[in-house]
Amino acid sequence: MNNACRITTLIDFAFNRFFTKLFRTNNIETVKVCQSFFGISPPSVVLRSRTDKFEQKFSLCADLVKALV
Repeated sequence: MNNACRITTLIDFAFNRFFTKLFRTNNIETVKVCQSFFGISPPSVVLRSRTDKFEQKFSLCADLVKALV
């Protein structure tokens, strides 16, 4: 497991821990249902989505530069 993966795992743990305290439950399934109901994604999912979007835009820009050269 690399450092980036460990960091996102720790951030997700803290994120879920916040919700366990907020909803006063230790059941992670309850927490995930509540997060889903409110449309809140874990940080690792948001990070992956943003990374994919960045890579897609970067690729388009690189292709545009190649076409201009």
